[in-house]
Amino acid sequence: MNEQANSFKNQPDERGHFGQFGGRYVAETLMPLILDLEKEYRAAQNDPEFSTQFDDLLTHYVGRPSPLYYAQGLTEELRKAAPEGKGAQIWFKRDELNHTGAHKINNCIGQILLAMRMGKTRIIAETGAGQHGVATATVCARFGLPCYIYMGSKDIERQAPNMFRMKLLGATVIPVESGTATLKDAMNEALRDWVANVDDTFYIIGTAAGPHPYPEIVRDFQSVIGKEARSQMLERINRLPDMLVAAIGGGSNAIGLFHPFLDDKSVKMLGVEAAGHGLDKEHAASLSGGKPGILHGNKTYLLQDEDGQIDEAHSISAGLDYPGIGPEHSWLKESGRVHYDSVTDAQALDAFQLLCRTEGIIPALEPSHAIAAVAREAIKMDQDQIILANLCGRGDKDIFTVAEALGAEALGTDI
Repeated sequence: MNEQANSFKNQPDERGHFGQFGGRYVAETLMPLILDLEKEYRAAQNDPEFSTQFDDLLTHYVGRPSPLYYAQGLTEELRKAAPEGKGAQIWFKRDELNHTGAHKINNCIGQILLAMRMGKTRIIAETGAGQHGVATATVCARFGLPCYIYMGSKDIERQAPNMFRMKLLGATVIPVESGTATLKDAMNEALRDWVANVDDTFYIIGTAAGPHPYPEIVRDFQSVIGKEARSQMLERINRLPDMLVAAIGGGSNAIGLFHPFLDDKSVKMLGVEAAGHGLDKEHAASLSGGKPGILHGNKTYLLQDEDGQIDEAHSISAGLDYPGIGPEHSWLKESGRVHYDSVTDAQALDAFQLLCRTEGIIPALEPSHAIAAVAREAIKMDQDQIILANLCGRGDKDIFTVAEALGAEALGTDI
């Protein structure tokens, strides 16, 4: 194993690589800005005033720490289907209770503070499920900066509530019609905007991908999830969980949960990709069905054809509908520290309904994938074992997608 692999908490190397993954593959126009961003981030890391402001906003604006919750109803329901003595305890880190309804706000708070340190006066972002767009629009409204959000036209249609929220918050939402009109294409257009407007524009990337130092920056800001969860578990029950579970598109909520636990060898970790209609059909599981390549400024696992062209991804969840993954996840897969599996659209829909019925919590479709995997794993584990999953978003944005998928009859409604 290389030197970095000896301690999973080490930083990427000076070129921004996690093993062979990561790096910064960007236009020459962007390279000076990328280097300036890294320099400013290093300064911010050593600035107590930056940390104080970040922590204050997380507490008093975002509403952190988010609760740690024992899902007794779901635990008991799954034990009915488990062999005798099996059925792990299920706990949730409830980041869907954050201001704006997801984990995305953690990273946006940090990046807007960096943007202002750098003197940038215009903010751009990409969004798929709309939660990152809403969080970006929120922090721009809070600090009085103009905001431009690139969003695929397909995602605008299936995430209409979030599109409306962005507009209410004062953002300009720019529909993207190219390609598959989803997250990949929105990120393409945001990068083109950035190249054309480097002097005054800051790009708030929403996931733990993109050119270095973005994967590291997003991971660090989202690590508040795992830091809180670790402390809360020790305080509540005086032990760490046996397994962590999180859904993965680009991977920001998962790396935020996993990173503070990486050196705890007793804690297993499971990242859950979107298997869509099946791994032999249409899906968005780049670690299961992809191979290394370069997209959006970094080298990582990607869905691609024999000629290296990016394949179309599919997931019922707009936030997981992306043909790649953050480079640190690619490295963690190859190192063996984190296991990655996948869940289909149908399984995620079943899990969505299961959590509604057993806990009175309506999850987003993204964490519904994690819940499906939790249900699968829990019945194989002993009753004194603990699974901790991240509820990274709430389901307000997805109710019409779910209604269409299940049909009004299935829901007993005339929506």
